[in-house]
Amino acid sequence: MTTTPTVTTPTTTTGDGADTRQEPVIQNFGTVKGFPLGLTDEARTYGCERLNRILADTQILYGLYKKHHWIMRGPTFFQLHLLLDKHAQAQLEIVDALAERVQTLGGVAVGDPRHVAELTAVPRPPDGVEPVPAMLSRLLDAHRTILVESRESAAKAAALGDDGTNDLLVSQVVRTGELQAWFLAEHLVDTPLVGD
Repeated sequence: MTTTPTVTTPTTTTGDGADTRQEPVIQNFGTVKGFPLGLTDEARTYGCERLNRILADTQILYGLYKKHHWIMRGPTFFQLHLLLDKHAQAQLEIVDALAERVQTLGGVAVGDPRHVAELTAVPRPPDGVEPVPAMLSRLLDAHRTILVESRESAAKAAALGDDGTNDLLVSQVVRTGELQAWFLAEHLVDTPLVGD
């Protein structure tokens, strides 16, 4: 359903570091502006809602990749340090593509990290350093969450005639996620070292 944006003024407090500016909100999160895209209101609203969830999870996955890239340990440090940074860059590109698709559909992309934390389905990791297999497993679990949501969303988007959202989810989110999950999973295979 197309909604007319409501202009609201955010309520803020002083003394705790909160933003005290009283600027109007020109489009609320969760609303969809009417753009002449040849898509139904239902398709655009569904697309924005699901893409924002996947966007939140993907931003968290990007953050996990960077965290684990920085705190990597062990004999495969160098290889994993480089691999995780490469994967993080690919996820950052997906974040941008997802956010731009939400905006293209007339929605408001989730961007504030505090809002992302409210929407994500990816569990928060410990603040400290976990063993390497736990780090990789955590990344694989995040990928699984995103892949399941993306496949379901792509199928429904296609059924609603939203080929752009379907294409983004299948060609970028799913294909990249599957490839990255494969690379990570192969690091968890129990292969004996030569000479053992």
